[in-house]
Amino acid sequence: MIPFFDYRPQYRRLRREIDEAVRGVIESGHLILGPEGEAFEEEFASLVGCASAVGVNSGTDALALAMRALDIGPGDEVLTVANAGVPPVAAIRAVGALPRFLDVSPHDLLVDVETLERARTDRTRCIIPVHLYGHPAPMTPILEFAARHDLPVVEDCAQAHGALIAGRHVGTFGKFGCFSFYPTKNLGAFGDAGAVVGDDPVLMDRVRMLRMYGFDEDRSSRHEGINSRLDEIQAAVLRVKLSHLAEDLASRRDLAEIYTQGLRGTNLLLPSPERDLSHAYHLFVLRVRDRGRLIRALEGQEIGYGLHYPEPVHLMPAYAFLGYGEGQLPETEEACRQVLSLPLYVGLSREEIADVVQAVLSAA
Repeated sequence: MIPFFDYRPQYRRLRREIDEAVRGVIESGHLILGPEGEAFEEEFASLVGCASAVGVNSGTDALALAMRALDIGPGDEVLTVANAGVPPVAAIRAVGALPRFLDVSPHDLLVDVETLERARTDRTRCIIPVHLYGHPAPMTPILEFAARHDLPVVEDCAQAHGALIAGRHVGTFGKFGCFSFYPTKNLGAFGDAGAVVGDDPVLMDRVRMLRMYGFDEDRSSRHEGINSRLDEIQAAVLRVKLSHLAEDLASRRDLAEIYTQGLRGTNLLLPSPERDLSHAYHLFVLRVRDRGRLIRALEGQEIGYGLHYPEPVHLMPAYAFLGYGEGQLPETEEACRQVLSLPLYVGLSREEIADVVQAVLSAA
């Protein structure tokens, strides 16, 4: 069987380093907000190219804390997409704001900038573009639109560790970049974890306070905050993996290229980033019209797959109160009926990728 995701091959390769790092934390006497977390924040900020980073409990919390730092709350509206799963929408609702959905481009399934103006209202306070699957969103037109309307941009980089636009890491274009270190991510912890990155020292200090009850140095709450801290064990694991991220990203891109070459010429729609973009390949996502047939072929060969994501958020029962109906985001809805993710993770062999390609070709 070829699973869709498996963290264990990477762990076996890095076992000695990870085990030593975890043991060091346990023996240190510091389990929360200690030297490992501080070191990881510095190292991750350096990788991304930002002035600072704040480690938090999850990528969803990272988005919510970024919006809290910008004073976004009840009565405000935030523009985002509906094909990137629930987390960005859950973060918007966590601060009391309302999502307003943008349709996506059929070419790359990222925000269609032509829909920005149609979705904007007098209550719009922020834009959250999602660098979905590891493909950078079209930041230049998004930033131009945001500047015209004085709107802050908070980048959802949960799937985009290592994604670049003209050599510049995603997460450095808006007011904040928000990352997830969920175990499946390009840089994954052994549990939940996330980070906010940015260059504005005042805003980053506010995020740092908000992640721990709004405390100042005297442990007096200056803002209404929450408990969202990156623990020392996860930080230590992430530091080990961060030191190997460049080689892991190279491996992902090599495997994605095997998929691309093997499946070129079929009726499948494959990832096709523009020349100045560096895709991080968190996921290798196809678009296929007869998804059921492909699923049956993969299952018949005991090959795992993922659906990211099969139901757009605007049509989920929990968000019916927003008033969206079927047909309002046609490209989003069509994409959600067609997307399928193939196995892609560190430790997957070229031979296994070749087996997946053959199974896909048999159905395509």
